[in-house]
Amino acid sequence: MSRTRIKICGLRDEASVEVAVACGADAVGFVLVPESPRYIEPERAAELMCMLPPLVTAVGVIQNLSVDEFCDLEQRFPAPLMQLHGTESAKTVEACGPGVVKGFRFDATTIVDELARWDEIDEVDAMLIDGSAGGAGIAFDWTQLKPLLEPIRTPIIVAGGLSPDNVADAIREIRPYAVDVSSGVEIAPGVKDPHRIEAFCRAVRDADACADG
Repeated sequence: MSRTRIKICGLRDEASVEVAVACGADAVGFVLVPESPRYIEPERAAELMCMLPPLVTAVGVIQNLSVDEFCDLEQRFPAPLMQLHGTESAKTVEACGPGVVKGFRFDATTIVDELARWDEIDEVDAMLIDGSAGGAGIAFDWTQLKPLLEPIRTPIIVAGGLSPDNVADAIREIRPYAVDVSSGVEIAPGVKDPHRIEAFCRAVRDADACADG
């Protein structure tokens, strides 16, 4: 099995970026949604993005922007990937691609349709499945998701309520392409804990090692 990629989301300062990179994060997320406690100005996010070494990807997290608003923001923060984490239409997602991560909430009544809908769109590079609208730290039942993924070709990122304590369980259950954490490595909303970031990354690597062994 390939290793599980790690995305640390909601970073807002140099120290958190440095810790995430040092601990082995493959991607770091910058939340560009003003209502979020993890909000960062696009220009500031662009400054932090310039700190990243090669092969560590910056991801901008946005919600429900029009295509024109998306293009304006992309000029201010030209990240390689943009995570559309709202109720965007398929037409909007297509227009914003390529380089799109489509985020949506796990709902047992709609998850089959959601997976099929976004799996058909070539501009969607990955699907991020969350336990909430994003950033609330709510987990979902991974066992319900696992049997639905066999026909899906798009890489799956699991988010929502992950922490150093349970991320290994999610990896063993689903074997996702990547895992995403935000509140699970914080000491307060928007305040990252370097020790929890390190523990989260270590737990992912240990889970991979056990799966490969």
